[in-house]
Amino acid sequence: MVDNNPTTRKQILTMLRKKGRMNANDIAKELGITDIAVRRHLNTMERDHLIRAETVRQAMGRPTFVYSLTDHAEDLFPKNYADITLDFLNDVRDLQGPEMIEALFERRESRLERKYKERMGGQQQLEKLVQELAHIQDERGYMADWEKDEEGNQYFITEHNCPIHSIAHAYNQACSSELSLFRKVLGAEVEQLECKAKGGERCVYVVKPKR
Repeated sequence: MVDNNPTTRKQILTMLRKKGRMNANDIAKELGITDIAVRRHLNTMERDHLIRAETVRQAMGRPTFVYSLTDHAEDLFPKNYADITLDFLNDVRDLQGPEMIEALFERRESRLERKYKERMGGQQQLEKLVQELAHIQDERGYMADWEKDEEGNQYFITEHNCPIHSIAHAYNQACSSELSLFRKVLGAEVEQLECKAKGGERCVYVVKPKR
């Protein structure tokens, strides 16, 4: 049976996760498809740096390739970082008080400010800064985009996803810190119009040049 379904790649990745290194023949038998179809998927995933191929010499016959996951494949599997981070924040608050929570978010904001400004490379034009900020946030999982209003006097940054939603819901410092960060890296007036952690469908910011 020939298989051209891209979802088969997910099955292969899951199989390699559970069983470790496998060759193409064994993968084909498990899935009930042809070796040719499996190799097509393997070639695609190797090109995307999700798997690596290693040559294994056998006692008889030609050497064979075995495949295993790379570190890049880790992001494709479920993670639960938000829950453990929230647990740690709760423990810090209980042990050292809310002031320490404020200090942690301030340190995070300062760290991100340095990283963001380095990415922006001294850019001064507000539109370019807004564009780069939205691009950075999109890379970080916020599904961000931006647009300019018809008059060109202000910009909107919209984040359709919040990767730290459970943390932001419990600690408003996450949202206020992001707003402060945006103001610093853009050097502009920034206000939040909508917030997912406060019941909104998305996070929306309006950006205006400083008066």
